Amino acid sequence: MDDKTGAGMNDESDAGYLEYVSGRIPALRRVAFLLGGDEHQADDLVQETITKLYAKWPRIAKVENLDAYVHTMLVRAFLDEKRRGWWRVSLRDVPPDRPTGPAAGAASTEERAVLRAALDRIPARQQAVLVLRFLCDRSVADVAQLLGCSEGTVKSQTSHGLNALRRILGDRVGGAL
Repeated sequence: MDDKTGAGMNDESDAGYLEYVSGRIPALRRVAFLLGGDEHQADDLVQETITKLYAKWPRIAKVENLDAYVHTMLVRAFLDEKRRGWWRVSLRDVPPDRPTGPAAGAASTEERAVLRAALDRIPARQQAVLVLRFLCDRSVADVAQLLGCSEGTVKSQTSHGLNALRRILGDRVGGAL
């Protein structure tokens, strides 16, 4: 961008952006992976989020709760992708390698696959609420802020999402949900 318009970034602003993003990528990637269940999709969501953040950086670098703002951007990117997902084409005929890290050791491979498949069958907003509440351990208030809705909506979406998972999973979950 042209610096004459005031829209370009200077070296100081770039340094602040790079410092911020470098420290947040692992956490953003973890949330993105938990939302979508796919390592490559997580990378795409994080890339989309930090690219949009870069474009807005001069205006939002001083936001009071920048982490919450960026997490909101990430969740909205996920929800947007789910809405426009009809155009996606799979370029592989086998699933990607299994992820490693904190989310990978939480349950057996079969349990993770079953849960991921069940999550993919519920509406994106319910999926996002369940992931943020239970896999990312966010409070109702945090999730409401991230999704731009009321706490009552988060509670309702949580209830509907859990009920949908119970219907989908049936006897497989026992009393787990």
